[in-house]
Amino acid sequence: MKTQDKIFINNENYIFNFHFLAFMVLAMQMDTAAEAAIGVKLRQRRHSRGLTLAALAEAADVSVGLLSQIERGLTAPSLRSLQQICTAMEMPMGWLFEAADTDASDVVVRAAGRRRMDLGPGAMVKELLTPDAVLDIQMIRIVIEPGGRSADAPYNNPRGAKCGTVTAGELGLEVSGQQFVLKEGDSFAFKANDMHNFWCVGDAPVELFWVVTPSLY
Repeated sequence: MKTQDKIFINNENYIFNFHFLAFMVLAMQMDTAAEAAIGVKLRQRRHSRGLTLAALAEAADVSVGLLSQIERGLTAPSLRSLQQICTAMEMPMGWLFEAADTDASDVVVRAAGRRRMDLGPGAMVKELLTPDAVLDIQMIRIVIEPGGRSADAPYNNPRGAKCGTVTAGELGLEVSGQQFVLKEGDSFAFKANDMHNFWCVGDAPVELFWVVTPSLY
């Protein structure tokens, strides 16, 4: 895939090649199997976010009936509808267009089959290490470039917990107003509803494994 065709996300703004995605959507409109696959991915993502059909439809500004039909593979979504639904679920639209992993399972994620979230140059990359079918827990490999951070201000999630360990570099971590610097081999854990933020410390990238309950992506 060319650089211009890569999918980037920066908060809730998606930068993508409209011509590439429009072509893919047009192709899928003639393929009912692809429509069903899109619906399955959207439904899995909605469940992982703990959203009802009504809540997602309202957030995405689409009708409940349309969303239900898309999830069941009964109708071909427009590019605009897909963008609105993915944005509402903080989901890179590119995931919907990924080719199926022939070695995929509900238990194992192969290294070549990891989903990637590239938050843009100088920010961070996330690799999802657990299967989509497992919604109660998720493991993520994160690489943060110098100057990169998870958010401009501390944030939280409504439920669950988070933990992790640093495998290279130094990580800055803020939890409930307390700040820490973690080095290679250090680990952490906190409740997901605690206000938190994390970032790269120093001039070298920091790498870590991040585990959340329930899954976020």
